[in-house]
Amino acid sequence: MMGMGEGACPFEFNFDEKTFKPGDTVSYRVTGDSLYEGMPFAGELLEVHDDHVVIAGDPNDASVRYRATREARPVVQVSEVLA
Repeated sequence: MMGMGEGACPFEFNFDEKTFKPGDTVSYRVTGDSLYEGMPFAGELLEVHDDHVVIAGDPNDASVRYRATREARPVVQVSEVLA
C-alpha cells in the first residue's frame, strides 16, 4: 500500500484543540479545491486564538502562514494556500 513504510510516523500530532499551543504539530486539511480535498498535511502552529489558529505553511519561509479553523484537524481554505 502506498505510503505505508516501516517504522513509526515521524510526527507527533496534537489532535486536542483545547490544548493547542504555538509550536505544536497538527494535521490539517485544505478545503475548496478537489485537488487538495481529503489530503492530510502537517504543519506547526504559530498562533492560537479563541476561534482560529495560524499554521506555518512552509518551514523554510516564515512569510507563508495559513489561517485555519480551531478544531482537532484544522481546516484551511484553498484561497489561503493559493494566495
